[in-house]
Amino acid sequence: MINEQSELAVVENLAKTLKLPTVAAQAGPLSREAQAQGTSYLRYLAAVLEQELLHREEASLKRRLKAACFPVTKTLDSFDFSAVPSLSKTQVLGLARGEFIRRKENIILMGNTGIGKTHLAIGLATAACRQGYRVRFFAVPELVNELRAAYQENRLNRFIRQWLKYDLVVQDELGYVPFDQLSAQLLFQVHAARYERGSIIITTNLEFGQWVELFGDERLTAALIDRLTHRAHILVLNGESYRFRESLRRQGAKDASSVTG
Repeated sequence: MINEQSELAVVENLAKTLKLPTVAAQAGPLSREAQAQGTSYLRYLAAVLEQELLHREEASLKRRLKAACFPVTKTLDSFDFSAVPSLSKTQVLGLARGEFIRRKENIILMGNTGIGKTHLAIGLATAACRQGYRVRFFAVPELVNELRAAYQENRLNRFIRQWLKYDLVVQDELGYVPFDQLSAQLLFQVHAARYERGSIIITTNLEFGQWVELFGDERLTAALIDRLTHRAHILVLNGESYRFRESLRRQGAKDASSVTG
């Protein structure tokens, strides 16, 4: 027993030196389990290393999700596709496999307010994180503020270099606030830099014909739309607002409670 404990201590120390914390933590429990089951040395070693790999993958995923800066946690599993009959669930789940990112294609989610565009965007981006892609989420007003600050502080080129390191950038809620001339030009500049070099997901409540109202310049707007829609998946969502439906459901439950009470 003493010899076994000494051997385990050596294994734990070696694992820590090699920066294999899960091997150090699991060597003892898995060794006892292997002895009880009569497992071969190689199978035991594979089990220990598998635990190390799983731990590293989980830690790496947590880092990617944190770096993505999602405002809330959303997955495609919790999206109610039945409430948006215009949307193809098969198409969305196909996009979730991430091939569009490898091909540097874009996704544009277009539809009414409150119908679930942000939920879909975060769900697709979360799936991308799970596949190892580097992702960054921006609300469009936040992106504009960061661009203006970078421009004023003479670090726009640095911002664009970082912008190009992401495999996927999500831009949420394009269409709620019009841009001044500088903001429109900066948005065009970063999109032009990213053209065919990385994927974008955009959510918007406006049809393309209305985008000129945001950017205030027909030629700039046309050039931006041309770049974004080239090799893009355009998903149009029609249906009743999710928040409105939830409000009606809660009101109905409240009324029913009042009647039974």
